[in-house]
Amino acid sequence: MNRRTAMRHLLVAGAGPLLRAASGENPDYTIRSEVRLVLLDVGVTNSRGGFVTGLSAGNFRVFDNGRLQPITVFDNGDEPVTVGILMDESFSMAPMRGAVVTAAMTLIEQSNPHDQVFVLHFNDTVKRGLPDSIPFSDNIHELRAALGRGVPQGRTALYDAVIGGLEQLELGRAGRKTLVLVSDGKDTASLHKRRDMVRLVERSLATIYTIGLIDRDDPDRDPGVLEQLAHISGGETFFPSDSARLVAACRTIAREIRARYTIGYVPPVEIGKHSLRNIRIEVNAAGRGRLEARTRTSYLS
Repeated sequence: MNRRTAMRHLLVAGAGPLLRAASGENPDYTIRSEVRLVLLDVGVTNSRGGFVTGLSAGNFRVFDNGRLQPITVFDNGDEPVTVGILMDESFSMAPMRGAVVTAAMTLIEQSNPHDQVFVLHFNDTVKRGLPDSIPFSDNIHELRAALGRGVPQGRTALYDAVIGGLEQLELGRAGRKTLVLVSDGKDTASLHKRRDMVRLVERSLATIYTIGLIDRDDPDRDPGVLEQLAHISGGETFFPSDSARLVAACRTIAREIRARYTIGYVPPVEIGKHSLRNIRIEVNAAGRGRLEARTRTSYLS
């Protein structure tokens, strides 16, 4: 399978064309070509927490619902990624807004310069940071302006923002897709329910990193939803205690995005529609010590 084609989808069903029978045969007879592919974004760390690069497909074993799967797609290069930055602009974020913008710019500056990036601001509603005519950008000046367009006010439509971000990611041309969500509290304004958001995360190929600016005395805090998003999608959650650690978290995310592997496999044919499948990856490399692979823990077929 062509790797560029494969990297456009986490799960492809019925991707092949319908081939009609030759003239003279039953005109209603068709042959259906169907290809399914699960595509995983995988990060590997060593016992010191450092990112491990330079591995090959032979260093990995992939299990789908406990069954070992042959790896059919593998890539370990620093290829461009489609990245969405979701910025909480609720009223309570006002004191940290400058630090959040600085940290987000650090993430952009240290990412692959050919990444497709977009920005969504959310409070009572979700708003685009870039102009409507520019769905994605790799231009530093455009992205800096996009980060600055938010105004802290109102409540927190976190679920709507994640859903909007996942939908925007699907328009990107890069096979690997990532959301970075920065928020200080639980959802208080979304039109969608949490289960709607979670279901879409399970269907998506995106890796989600979450940064929680959580005040322990805040009655609206909800670190659990940030941890859930990262856990399902194979990302990571950060709870920085000050602006310096916030910037450091964005540096870490940028490094990890560039160091991740793409691993694909064709899942078992007995998968039914709307089946939640569990994923586990083992990684071993001689002389590298104990390694840990992080990827999404499940997907909805």
